[in-house]
Amino acid sequence: MPLEPPIALRGDHQPRHPQGRDAAYLIRRANSFPVARYRFEFRATQAIRLPDYAGSMLRGAFGHALRQVACMTRQKECSGCPLAGGCPYPAIFAPLPPATHALQKFAQIPVPQVIEPPAWGARVLAAGELLTFHHVLIGRALQELPLIILAWRRALARGVGAGDGTADLLRVVHCDESGEREIHRPEVGTIAEHVQQIALQRTPGTDLSEATLTFTTPLRLQLNGQALPPDRLQARTLLLGLARRANLLAEFHADGPLVDDFAALSDAAAGIRDERNVVWRDWKRFSSRQQREMRLGGVVGAWRLQGQLAPFAALLRLGQWLHVGKETTFGLGQYTLDGSSRRDIYGDDDKPWERNAQVIEGKEVN
Repeated sequence: MPLEPPIALRGDHQPRHPQGRDAAYLIRRANSFPVARYRFEFRATQAIRLPDYAGSMLRGAFGHALRQVACMTRQKECSGCPLAGGCPYPAIFAPLPPATHALQKFAQIPVPQVIEPPAWGARVLAAGELLTFHHVLIGRALQELPLIILAWRRALARGVGAGDGTADLLRVVHCDESGEREIHRPEVGTIAEHVQQIALQRTPGTDLSEATLTFTTPLRLQLNGQALPPDRLQARTLLLGLARRANLLAEFHADGPLVDDFAALSDAAAGIRDERNVVWRDWKRFSSRQQREMRLGGVVGAWRLQGQLAPFAALLRLGQWLHVGKETTFGLGQYTLDGSSRRDIYGDDDKPWERNAQVIEGKEVN
């Protein structure tokens, strides 16, 4: 798709805020954001059958185990439980929406965690082989890291996937921009101190004018409840979706909203040009809770943005932890960010998103 200016900038259409695009209207309240990524390394003790995409399988196993170790009343539903307000299970896995809100009524709010499963591809891990995946924790969920580690150990000891494969935890590694550091081994018991935030403020003199996002798991940007296909994607939809997600996570799980002026941010997004080399990837999963098959396809591939990206620089960096779009808790909407100029998104280099870009099927527990 050729790089063209958006319709909003053609002719006499100009953004209402041409000045101050790198002003601090985006993130004024914080210099950092509370988020951390952890790599969990398990050794299989009984064969584990991984589906093509294990995000749902891992999430279901984690949720069951977390409820077992956290719930004190054993009620079937969290709503109406007298301890729900202080229980870590709903806070981490199924946060209850506020009864009232100044802007709108929320049926649900984003969860403060993202499970990043192993790479695409069905396979069987034999006893002795390694199972590795990542878990991103956001805001106050970081305080529950010891409980979350215990829940993962219980989940893999109980069994996951078809055949209830089991595994033992070897270690937990903290992963950030500066590198990786082992923070926990079961035989030691303690968790080493580590940084649980990333800086948001950009370095002076490093204005961002071009960025390429490479989506490795399906991106589901929705309109009227339907995921947008490649030919209907717009840079503005992506950037504002990322801003809304970060803002809600900060409001409900951290120290308050990040974005001061969504109108100004929307105007800035209208001036961003883009080109895409993306394909559609379907993923079908069976929800045992709803007793029906769900199609959760989205786009994967490279998406280049060009223009005055300074107001979005922190969000684009942060999105590598938070993901973007719908069903992020399963690991969807994951991307890596390349800020270098003139990257060839149509080259013959390896394109991981093109592997297995067909319909993915699997019966997984939710």
